[in-house]
Amino acid sequence: MEILYENKEIVVCIKPSGLPSQEEKGDNMITRLKEQTKASKIYPVHRLDTVTSGVMVYCKTKKAAAFLTKEITENRFHKEYLALVHGTPTPSEGIMEDLLFKDSKKNKSFVVKRERKGVKKASLEYKVLETKGELSLVKIKLHTGRTHQIRVQFSSRRHPVYGDGKYGASDNIPFIALFSSSLTFKEPESGKDMTFSAPLPDWNFF
Repeated sequence: MEILYENKEIVVCIKPSGLPSQEEKGDNMITRLKEQTKASKIYPVHRLDTVTSGVMVYCKTKKAAAFLTKEITENRFHKEYLALVHGTPTPSEGIMEDLLFKDSKKNKSFVVKRERKGVKKASLEYKVLETKGELSLVKIKLHTGRTHQIRVQFSSRRHPVYGDGKYGASDNIPFIALFSSSLTFKEPESGKDMTFSAPLPDWNFF
């Protein structure tokens, strides 16, 4: 697993697709990071879906984890993604705003029309970078961090993420084409702004 940055407080790495981002039975990011960094504790402060890959930050101390959790809660922790989606979103750039309801039994989120218990507002901005045939490469900046947010918001507009059978795509690939490309946050100890990014994976079908 590629580590982009490490100090006594945090470790920034690239999560592979297929690996749970939180501690679960079997292979997972927490176990791997403990082994690779020799840290006694690894604290997750955000998550990526198991099928999603990309840049993540973990903490080695409770103090650092509390700091970054507060940054996330107060919208000072910024995430950007790259995704291949079916079709071409129109307009070519803009903001998507929806109400999302998470069905915990199905582990699936849905766009709904009105607020009620369990419904949360979801917002993101996007820009189409390139289109080839039936697929478009889209850059996405999250304003909120809802379960499966990117996947369900694009799918609800008939632009499911490539490979995402859970949300309407019929492609036969073992992952989904969604990548956490960049994180920007304050380093817990110094308070200095830090940005970490990674290039797009070799999606040779695009």
